[in-house]
Amino acid sequence: MSGKRWVAVGIAVALFIGSSFFTLALSAFSTDWDNLFAGEEYDVDEHILERGNGNGKIVVVHLNGVIQSSYDAPSLFESATYNHHRFLKQLDAAATDGSVDGIIISVNTPGGGVMESDQIHDKIVEIQEEHGKDVYISMQSMAASGGYYIAAPAAQVYAHPQTITGSIGVIMQSLNVAELAEDLGIQSEVIKSGPYKDIMSATREMTDDERQILQDLIDESYERFVDIIADGRDMPRSQVEELADGRIYSGNQAYEADLVDGLGDLDDVIEAFREDIGKGDIDVVEYRQPLGFPSLFGATAQSVFGDQLSMYSMKEWIHQSHAPRLMYLYTN
Repeated sequence: MSGKRWVAVGIAVALFIGSSFFTLALSAFSTDWDNLFAGEEYDVDEHILERGNGNGKIVVVHLNGVIQSSYDAPSLFESATYNHHRFLKQLDAAATDGSVDGIIISVNTPGGGVMESDQIHDKIVEIQEEHGKDVYISMQSMAASGGYYIAAPAAQVYAHPQTITGSIGVIMQSLNVAELAEDLGIQSEVIKSGPYKDIMSATREMTDDERQILQDLIDESYERFVDIIADGRDMPRSQVEELADGRIYSGNQAYEADLVDGLGDLDDVIEAFREDIGKGDIDVVEYRQPLGFPSLFGATAQSVFGDQLSMYSMKEWIHQSHAPRLMYLYTN
């Protein structure tokens, strides 16, 4: 790290300490210091959204950002929008809490990894079948591809009329810079143990055999996607296949196509869930990200360095995402 970067880090630390000292002093008698300096996934942090009659509660958990497990370990300067491990822990906490009557997942995502989406899907099925608690989905501005995959098994799915959803399908992407490398005089040297070890290389054209291998993977994941929707939505497979050509739908269009059960925002979903549970105006709480030291420091650094940290985060994301992956992801 250059001298200028070390100076920048020092300034960030100083500003963080100064801006945080007063807040920490006020909360000294109520703060769990182990939690403050713990990692981002120490525990769930429950906050009351609507206080009700105390006869039970509905938990709201938020899924924001790309569904990808590589965001589980953000750097000191970052505040990740989605942490896969933490999100699964929140679902487990709500499932095993005896005072929880149901769970609402507020979804705002373009989708993400095939494996991670499948893990969330399976967790929702487990909560409903093994713990006997309904899971409702409240789609926000976007719940596409993997965002719809996880919604399929839910007891009820709601979208805002202007939600972007659908994009049912699988994608795998890579860049081919072979011609550019040739123009620049760059030559790639590859030593490999088998003919397909460097499949989807960015420095050469893909062969027909390689393309077929990858297409078979895509087709397998696609068939799984269609099955998930057909089972979860209780729809004929032929009807799902007509809808699952990769296109996106508005919330209104998704409702007309029976991909969602109702239209409304989060407040509407809460009201409907309370009525369906039949215990009156029970409490509504949400699980938030624990406010540990990394979050406080990351927020302060972001306010100071802004665009520089955004560029650093982008470089980290590119580095993490270098290898092509099977994705339930809406991309353009």
